[in-house]
Amino acid sequence: MNLLTANRLELQQIVASVAHEKSIEREIVVEAIEESMARAAKLNYGPELDVRARYDIDSGELVLERVRTVVETVENFSREVSLEDARLQDPDATIGFQVTEILPPVSGDRLDRITVQNAKQVIVQKVREAEREKQYYEYRDKIGQIVVGTVNRIEYGNIIVDLTVGEGVIHRNQRIRQESPEKGDRLRALVLDVSRENKRHQVRLSRTAPEFMKELFRAEVPEFDDGIVDIRCIARDPGSRAKIAVVSYDASIDPVGACVGMKGSRVQAVVSELQGERIDVIGWTPDLNEFVEQAIKPAKVSRIVLDEFDNPSEIIVYDDQLSLAIGARGQNVRLARNLTGLNFRIITETEEREQRIAADHERMHMFMDVIDIEESFAHLLVAEGFDSIEQLADCDMDVLLSCDGIDADIGHELRRRARDHVDRLSQEALEEAHRYGLKDDLAQFEGLSPSMLLSLAMNDVNTLQDFAECADWEIAGGTTIGRGKRVRDRGILEDHGVTLEKAQHLILVARVMVGLIDEESLTEEDYEADQDDDERQVEVA
Repeated sequence: MNLLTANRLELQQIVASVAHEKSIEREIVVEAIEESMARAAKLNYGPELDVRARYDIDSGELVLERVRTVVETVENFSREVSLEDARLQDPDATIGFQVTEILPPVSGDRLDRITVQNAKQVIVQKVREAEREKQYYEYRDKIGQIVVGTVNRIEYGNIIVDLTVGEGVIHRNQRIRQESPEKGDRLRALVLDVSRENKRHQVRLSRTAPEFMKELFRAEVPEFDDGIVDIRCIARDPGSRAKIAVVSYDASIDPVGACVGMKGSRVQAVVSELQGERIDVIGWTPDLNEFVEQAIKPAKVSRIVLDEFDNPSEIIVYDDQLSLAIGARGQNVRLARNLTGLNFRIITETEEREQRIAADHERMHMFMDVIDIEESFAHLLVAEGFDSIEQLADCDMDVLLSCDGIDADIGHELRRRARDHVDRLSQEALEEAHRYGLKDDLAQFEGLSPSMLLSLAMNDVNTLQDFAECADWEIAGGTTIGRGKRVRDRGILEDHGVTLEKAQHLILVARVMVGLIDEESLTEEDYEADQDDDERQVEVA
């Protein structure tokens, strides 16, 4: 049908049907018709004219008008008119006034196919823009919520879903791998994002996001809405297996039982929606050791080895539990790591015992080679807990004498040999540090050993001023957190056993000595504010 020559009833029907079909306001369709009619008429009357269309939605009347501006001196006869000529049409016309002139309707035989097609394209474009705008406002406040749609089609692995307003897309990396929906199937998905850009599909949906599982549980477990139970963290292998940690804020409510439901009814409803994805529900606890034990289930933990920050670094399991702890293709340990946010290792009791024996042998040979003692004495020192030559050199004589088989003479000789070795290394380290550029003011600073001074000099910290300008985490080490992952920052003196507290104290003393801080005005609050946190929260792009 030719829109330019359509009768009034036909135009009214077009407006009503398009508005109803696309769920948009009739005024938007009218605006699209007016713009398309004006553009098509301009091609007929001449592009130099300012032609506008006016459509009365109630009467169905379409009027084409030529608009000209009243000016003192006419330069553009197509768009301007003199004041004298304008007052022939409107006696009240003034400079700057716009006068209109009704144009005769365009007959169908004067329109070519391209003109009509362009007019239709304007209407289609306007309607699509209105649809996108309506969809944006419809779903922008639903990000993070579940919506229900009907599968329309599948394009290159992406599921196109008909929503209440417009369409959404579940990209292939956001769909559960083994599910194969067909056209007409109803799907629930989480609204990930809503774009206002000129794209075909503005609403991005997901069935693999952890938040989707959380919202599914929220719909099944009324205790969530009551604020009694909450999910603290989720780790998923979509469609295969998941682990969720739940917590209760009411001591009388078991969070695991609330999420599982009577005979597993609540969790089973979620499992069915997720194509049989196996879900392990565990209780969350602030105790990391206990939380890791829960996360690694069904494997049983023998004991946990902590790192320097008292976080679990090695999980030791019974020998027959290793396969359960790791899981098929490493799935169980991978989910446990993601759930806890810790990158721990899984080893068996046998492996741990072999590592301990190997470490003991290494320490024994170190004592034998460095201070030239027999194997029996080296074994005795290791058995008594001596880990280094420095520890032996600094130990109290009473500690040595308490060891079986060590008398006063042997004790003094062992400690003398250890001290001679430490003194020799210290002298060599100090000489090497000076070759790197170490200055006397830092060398004489109390609290730094020669080996520490060498490490500082190797990192271009050569003066007391350089040391005072360091941050505590640069000296003792720290942790950067970005994108949900912990990244370790090595400290210059971390291998020397310098803790964050010791680094803070040393740096503060250095800053007072070089005049960066006034000691008299220094308060406890200044001391605390001057330090950096051990765990620095930063945003990683």
